[in-house]
Amino acid sequence: MRFIETWTPATLIATRDLTPSIREFLIRPENFDSAAYPVGSHIDVAVDVDGQPETRSYSLIGEADRAGYRIAVRRAEDSRGGSRYMWSLAPGARLTVTLPTSLLPIDWARRHYCLIAGGIGITPLIGAAQVLARHNVDFTLHYAVRSREDAVYLDVLAPLLNERLVVHAGNEGGRLDLDTLFVSLPSDAMTLFCGPIRMLDAARRAWTVAGRVLSDLRYETFGSSGLLPTECFRVRLADRGVEIEIPRDRSMLDALNAAGYEVISDCRRGECGVCAIDLIDIDGQVDHRDVFFSDQQKHANEKICTCVSRARGTITVDMLHRPDAV
Repeated sequence: MRFIETWTPATLIATRDLTPSIREFLIRPENFDSAAYPVGSHIDVAVDVDGQPETRSYSLIGEADRAGYRIAVRRAEDSRGGSRYMWSLAPGARLTVTLPTSLLPIDWARRHYCLIAGGIGITPLIGAAQVLARHNVDFTLHYAVRSREDAVYLDVLAPLLNERLVVHAGNEGGRLDLDTLFVSLPSDAMTLFCGPIRMLDAARRAWTVAGRVLSDLRYETFGSSGLLPTECFRVRLADRGVEIEIPRDRSMLDALNAAGYEVISDCRRGECGVCAIDLIDIDGQVDHRDVFFSDQQKHANEKICTCVSRARGTITVDMLHRPDAV
């Protein structure tokens, strides 16, 4: 297992709206000691989606805060229900959360960094920007948003970063040109990225075209972002002779496990590939939302990561034949 989850009771201390669709939550675990946590850390939060217990991951905002853990949640109507649950909570609500875990560590041997955020993907990069600025590392933060009104935490970032912060607002014609950016970076630069899957796919292609080592592009993803709208679909189990409907607000992994057809998993973020199973037939379209498989593997449609990927129509899978799933 990549992550050892330690759950602890917590209390929602306060909320505040950053934009009409993004709300900040201050969560204080029991016996909280305000200990520092690694840059790029996130916590898992136990949520209730239509009476079913599920888990959602949220990035911690900035460096350690004596008041508790701060996260920001975008209210997404086209989601699996986690944001609706979080937005239904009022201060005083009781929660269960995990200890922080980082997916975007800083490599202090690097002299140059490039930070790239798409929308709400700014949240794990705020702490990275703060610690890099404090250590006088050469870096720039590129923040891509639809409009400047959608950009959150500019009040924190702008005075700290000055010219090292570049906001790319789509409605102002400020499109982020990843090809040009990556070619311009010093040869030893490392990039930290967080944003939607379309933007990540573009970043990975541009990074490869620029001739850079893919391991120098580190990223965190949105497990709910995809190329198709989130909707119900059906999964036919070729080895069991049964068909299961996957609701729009549940993952394929959770629905299969709830029906008694266990699929092993680990990260639940589409990054490790442990939950991948074989695709046998597709009557519709597959929406690969993982970052584990390459573009070529996704195009081949031979496997699907059940924790995040979805489909339109009906897909047939074989849960028993997995000799090279990962």
